[in-house]
Amino acid sequence: MMLYTERAELIMQQLQLQSTVKVAELSRLLHVSVDTVRRDLKAMEQQGLIKYVHGGACLPESMASFQNFTGREIVHSDLKREAARKALAFIKEGDVIALNSGTTNTVLSQELVTLDKKITVVTNNYAAINVLMQSNFIHLIAVGGIVDALERSTYGTACEQEFGQYFPDIAFLSINAVNYNDGFTDFRFNEIGIIELLAKTAKQVIAVMDSSKLGKCSKKNILSNAQVHTVVMDGNVSDEIRKKYKKRGITII
Repeated sequence: MMLYTERAELIMQQLQLQSTVKVAELSRLLHVSVDTVRRDLKAMEQQGLIKYVHGGACLPESMASFQNFTGREIVHSDLKREAARKALAFIKEGDVIALNSGTTNTVLSQELVTLDKKITVVTNNYAAINVLMQSNFIHLIAVGGIVDALERSTYGTACEQEFGQYFPDIAFLSINAVNYNDGFTDFRFNEIGIIELLAKTAKQVIAVMDSSKLGKCSKKNILSNAQVHTVVMDGNVSDEIRKKYKKRGITII
C-alpha cells in the first residue's frame, strides 16, 4: 500500500490536470478505500495544498480570481518572470507582437525592454505600455477603446476592431487558467473577445502562464486546447504532467 506522501503526490498530479477530482475516482486510482481518500484530503487541506469540497477536492485559490490588478501582480511574480523570460526565445528581429491585458504580460513587457531587437508591439495593456515606452527598440502601438481602470487596459468593439487590423507574428496571451479537460478559461469577460480575436489572427499563439494556473478552471471557456500553439510556464511542472497535457494537445515548455 502506498504511503500518504505518495498518495498526496498522485492527488496533486491529478489536480494539475483537471480542475476537480472526485473521492470515488481517487479511490480507484490509488487502490484505497473512500475513507482513506477522505482522510488524505482533509490532511492535505490542513497543509494548505488543496481545498476539500463535497465529494472531492480542487486546488486552492492563491488569491481570489476577482482581486484587483495590483494584487494579482504580486502573486507568483517570480514564477511569472521565469515564464516571461522563457517567452523571449520565440521573438525574432522585426516581429510584430500582440499582448493582451493581464499581470503576466505586464511582467513580460519588463523583459521585452531588455531585448536589443527591433520589434513592434500592439497592445491594449496600458500597464505594459508604461513599461514599453522606455525602450528605444520597440515600435509601440496602443490600442484604444473603453478604459477598464481596474485592469489598466482597454476593451470593447472599437478595441477589437483596431486589434483586428493587425496580423501579428506572435500573440502572447495572459490567461487566467488551464486544465486539459476544459482548455483555457478566464474571468475577465471584457477581455474574452480580444483573446479570441488574437488567437485567430496571430501566426503563433503562445499563452504565458505561471504554473499556479495549471489544473484550474475559471468562469468562461475562451480557447480550446488546439487554439494555443504553446504554453510557456516556469519550471515547476513535472515531465509527467507535461506529457499528459501533450497527449491532450497542449504543449507546455
